[in-house]
Amino acid sequence: MIRRISAAFTGGAIGGFVDSFNIWFMGKVGISDLISLTMKPEFSAPWLYQRMVWGGIWMLLLLLPLLKKKVLLRGCLFSLFPSAMMLFMVLPEMGKGMLGLGFGIVTPLVVIGLNCIYGMVASLWFKSGTT
Repeated sequence: MIRRISAAFTGGAIGGFVDSFNIWFMGKVGISDLISLTMKPEFSAPWLYQRMVWGGIWMLLLLLPLLKKKVLLRGCLFSLFPSAMMLFMVLPEMGKGMLGLGFGIVTPLVVIGLNCIYGMVASLWFKSGTT
């Protein structure tokens, strides 16, 4: 069981790193400007650390015995939980409105899309660490 918990948390932390890199990279190379997204975080250690730790905690959901054979779908499904938290709690508390629309109309799609990638990375890591 320790191995499964470790694989789930580590997969989530790695997925959190990938997600963080993706949103930072989008801002750095101008993709965010192209899609009118004003969310352009600075890539800093405290920002990254927080996202990786929360990424690991959220992906403890991988311990649930759901869709075990559909690894990518499973990751996307479980990523909907942190996406909902971002869209309905975190971004509104940052003053960016419900769904984070203060960052731009595409914010919900970007959050869900990038979190889906995060979930797939986490799920693939979990699968490789538990077989």
